[in-house]
Amino acid sequence: MKKRGKKYVEALSKIEKGKAYTKEEAVKLVKETAVSKFTSSVELAVRLNLDTKKADQQLRGAIVLPNGTGKTKKVLVVARGEQAKKAVEAGADFVGDTDMLEKIEKENWFGFDVMIATPDMMPLLGKLGRVLGPKGLMPNPKTGTVTTDVEKAVKEVKAGRVEYRTDSFGNIHGIIGNTDFEEKALLENLEAFMAVLIKTKPSTVKGDYIKNISIATTMGPGIKIITNSFDK
Repeated sequence: MKKRGKKYVEALSKIEKGKAYTKEEAVKLVKETAVSKFTSSVELAVRLNLDTKKADQQLRGAIVLPNGTGKTKKVLVVARGEQAKKAVEAGADFVGDTDMLEKIEKENWFGFDVMIATPDMMPLLGKLGRVLGPKGLMPNPKTGTVTTDVEKAVKEVKAGRVEYRTDSFGNIHGIIGNTDFEEKALLENLEAFMAVLIKTKPSTVKGDYIKNISIATTMGPGIKIITNSFDK
């Protein structure tokens, strides 16, 4: 069994074993149970009652959190002409077309966090799928990273857009802020994220949709949240 550090054990002692907390209690606790010396991310983990073998139960999308994530992401836009110009004006960190794709392919360059592309550039991007896909960097219409409105897409990423997708077990993970955030800001981000997941519930799901919800800081213990906390 892995031996836990003193700070982790101390943080864990603040959480009642087996208890699920209200969302307000959980947000308060997550700030109190941070164990790292640096500012930690606050992460949400949701287990959904999904059969991911069915195409309509494979959730994927993006949400712009009302209070951002506390992190600044570097954005690469692959576009030409007017769209490239708009990307620069919107604050994209890197803008180009074949020159950027060659840089990725020949130099193994990945100095960006998010890639946005216009639809006309996708055929050229196809050959990079094998390197971009495993890193989660391949643009996709479902997450708004393949678009004709690059200005909006860049601004959303810079404002704190978070992408999400189910893994093979029906779990979704996402950042909702960091330990420097006020409780109110974390709670608003948490509610916004859950609202999107609830709204996108597949119509074919039978039984309880949400099986488990928890939040935790980087390296901190998980705090369970009452699953119906977000029911309207």
